[in-house]
This record gives sequence, C-alpha cells and structure tokens, in this order.
Amino acid sequence: MRERVIGGGIAAAIFLPLMFIGGLPFQLLVGAMAMIAVSEMLRMKGLEIFSLEGVLAMFASFILVIPVDHYIAGLPMDASVTGFALVSFLILAGTVLNNSRYSFEDAAYPIAAAFYVGFGFQHLVNARLDSWDKVLFALFIIWATDIGAYLVGRQFGQRKLLASVSPNKTVEGSLGGIGIAVLVAALFMLIDKSVYQPHNFLVMIIFVILFSIFGQFGDLVESALKRHFGVKDSGKLIPGHGGILDRCDSWIFVFPIMHFLGLF
Repeated sequence: MRERVIGGGIAAAIFLPLMFIGGLPFQLLVGAMAMIAVSEMLRMKGLEIFSLEGVLAMFASFILVIPVDHYIAGLPMDASVTGFALVSFLILAGTVLNNSRYSFEDAAYPIAAAFYVGFGFQHLVNARLDSWDKVLFALFIIWATDIGAYLVGRQFGQRKLLASVSPNKTVEGSLGGIGIAVLVAALFMLIDKSVYQPHNFLVMIIFVILFSIFGQFGDLVESALKRHFGVKDSGKLIPGHGGILDRCDSWIFVFPIMHFLGLF
C-alpha cells in the first residue's frame, strides 16, 4: 500500500499540474503516455518495441493524440486521423516488402493497439481543449468507481462478475462502484454546474451511470488482454500500480462516450 500511495502520488504530481496548464505541454504528456501504453501492448505480445513496426505503431498513436491541425497551418481538422491512417499504411507495407514472413494478421495487432490507445487518449486531449473541469469530472467518476468497487466488493462481494476474466471482481463491487461514482459526480455537479452542460442534472446522473459502467468495461477489456498473454501487469512504470494501461484502461472508454454524448 505504501508503494501504491507513493507511486500514485508521483504520477498525480506530474499529470495534474500539466492537466491544469493544458495546451501543448499537456498534449505532449498524453502523447508520450499513449506511446508508452502501445509499447506495453507490444511487449505483452512479445513484439520488439524498437522494430520498424513498433516505432511506427507508437508514432501512429502519438499523431492520433496530438491535434496537429492546431500547429501546422493548412491541415484539415481531421489531420490527426488521416496521419494515423498514413502511418498505418506504412506498417501494412511490410506485408508487401516481406510477404513471406509478415502477414496482414501480423500488421493488424500493432495498428489495432495504436488505435485502441490513441483514440481514447485523443478524446482526453479533446476534453481538455474544452475545459479542465470536464477532465477532472471524468477522472473523479473513474476513481470513485474504482475505490467504491474495491471497498464494497471487499466487504460485501459474493457473486463473481466475470470470473474467467477478472476473478476478484464481484457484482456487488461493481454496483457499489456505480453508486459511489453517482454520489461523487452529484457533489461535483452541485459545485460546478458547467460540467453537465448542455444537459440537465438528472440526465447527467444517468450518463454518470453509463460512464461508470464503461469505465469498468474498459478495465475488464485490459484484464482479458493481460489474461490472454499471461501477464500480471501491463508494465512497471508506476510503482505499485503497473503500467500506463493498468492506470488508464478506463479512461480509454470513458472519454469517447463523453464526447459521443456531447459533453465536449
């Protein structure tokens, strides 16, 4: 626990100030986090990070995260998405240049890893472009869900949620996480009414339930990924917590659904 508190404190001390600052410093941080997360996914599959495909996959996630049209005049608004596609085409070029040893299936994993991470983190950046309180609101929901699920599950958990994917998670813990997330979000919205605009308070409570469910689903997806590859943690970057994916798996799912529902 001591290691987790120290590791989490250091991570927060780096992330939160840059989140409040926003702009390019925060975007570069998120871009670097995306590249590290992709490298963790490549390692899980046993792929070489500094191979051509590894470097291209990490770069593809970075370019998807950074709003390059903000910094290079004349580029279209979807320049980041198009840039991601172009880098993905370079990865696919390996199926032509070395078709005897490199197949479409081999190229699909690094491209999918880059998109999975990059798309979620792109919406984190987009949320910050709207306002820092939208980012903090989402993080409070995610953190409240995690803490609530852990505390309620430990105290009252009996029925397994998905034992084949994550044997420690329970139905009671999941419901407890949703309940604590709703409580924390309601308090947040009473203090800062701007976070649920253009919706009303009651509609937003329903949305918070969805965000909590999506956050837990993101955690389960990463658990399934780790179980498939036989690893305990995605990495060791954050002492006591694991890798970037271990800490941000819920973010990847929550921020896109927030965007879809028109919150930024």
